[in-house]
Amino acid sequence: MADLAFTPEPRMLVDGKLIDADDGRTFDNLNPATEEVLGQAADASVAEMRRAIAAARRAFDETDWSRNRSLRRRVLEQLHEAILADLEEVREELIAEAGAPRAVTRLAQLDAPLEDGLLWPARMIDEFPWERDMGESHAFGIHNRRAVWKEPVGVVGVITPWNYPFEIILNKIGQVLATGNTMVLKPAPDTPWSATRFGRLLTEQTDIPPGVVNVVTSSDHLVGEELTLSPQVDMIAFVGSTATGKRIMEKGAATLKRVFLELGGKSASVVLDDADFATVVPAAAGMCMHAGQGCAMRTRLLLPRSRYAEGVELITAAMQGVAYGDPQDPANLMGPLISARQHERVLGYIAKGIEEGATLAVGGGRPAHLERGWFVEPTLFVDVDNSMTIAQEEIFGPVLSVIAFEDDDDAVRIANDSAYGLSGAVSSADPARATAVARRIRTGAIGINGGTYYGSDMPYGGFGASGIGRQNGVEGFEQFLETRSVAWRVE
Repeated sequence: MADLAFTPEPRMLVDGKLIDADDGRTFDNLNPATEEVLGQAADASVAEMRRAIAAARRAFDETDWSRNRSLRRRVLEQLHEAILADLEEVREELIAEAGAPRAVTRLAQLDAPLEDGLLWPARMIDEFPWERDMGESHAFGIHNRRAVWKEPVGVVGVITPWNYPFEIILNKIGQVLATGNTMVLKPAPDTPWSATRFGRLLTEQTDIPPGVVNVVTSSDHLVGEELTLSPQVDMIAFVGSTATGKRIMEKGAATLKRVFLELGGKSASVVLDDADFATVVPAAAGMCMHAGQGCAMRTRLLLPRSRYAEGVELITAAMQGVAYGDPQDPANLMGPLISARQHERVLGYIAKGIEEGATLAVGGGRPAHLERGWFVEPTLFVDVDNSMTIAQEEIFGPVLSVIAFEDDDDAVRIANDSAYGLSGAVSSADPARATAVARRIRTGAIGINGGTYYGSDMPYGGFGASGIGRQNGVEGFEQFLETRSVAWRVE
């Protein structure tokens, strides 16, 4: 094991116990900035996944967890405090296994979601209207008193990606547990320790009953698919690629499983002709944060043709100035891609952009000064047609495409000419004009004149190929609940 600034947890959590894989199998956890082995994680089989599912099923069916709201709130508050005590270890772990730049851990990777990712749903346990009085009615000659009850779905299978592992797991745990469900978490094998740390903290520092949360790590993606296939699992909450989301829907159809899918994006930042170009256009280089490995990254920059040359000059300078390299360096906005496979994939898209006729203005290859690690230079394409592959498909790398538009209507048309609809932005000197354009763009979240929609009280998700359902907010909270209609006969 490498010399680490934190103590990793290699074991899984199943039925309240931290365990190794039955046969002692492990898989390597790699540092994407150095390509070195950090250590190992337990490599579970389908048999261990089935044990975890059975434990979650028992905890839901045979304990009072789903009904004990005070216990649920206490556990979430205890977990929050445990993470705060471990905060700097969590930070070092994210930098090491996810390649997350230290600066980005101060933002959405760690500090921002921790503020209220557990505490907001904990508060909702007391504030949410679990029962709604519907008054009296007469139906079929019967006098009734009626109500609507909100109750947990049951066992939730949670499958998480590698790009923002702590943030995504935290938000899933907060809402799944607050609503009274039990869960089995299958994290991406690229970042197993961010998940197993949750297992250790829950077991050692909270009052959570055995089986309520289970964490199963495996190098085999088919082990995670057992969650989709099992009739004991009532719902899948998945964050990842659109292709995998479609497979989950297909495989879950046999058991009519409820699905929440947060999938890909190809979001557009629309800069209208009256915007402050000197401020707004360079900010588009922020899509290089964490090497562009985020579904909400605005990877299409739409500029008015009347000011296109001016905008290209500004964004070229900004992309050339992106600080990148060692994620331990707090000056860097961008670190490595997560794996050799992702590195090859991103370079393949860059080659495709050149082949289809886009102009490569900045970057486009592996940095000459970084011999180790899966790095790609901040890359800018200009003269991009929206029909090109680099404008239509999610690259998940530091690649920005600049597209010209004629007027507001054309900007809306181009922004909406996508299978995805996750995020976006509109900038204008006239807030009313920016808002009018934003209303016409079909996307689940949008920032107007630099506005930021992030927060545990805000629902987040997308249209079209960007998924089904919403994370966080009241809408996300209710997503993990069933609705029951109840009537009492009144004599």
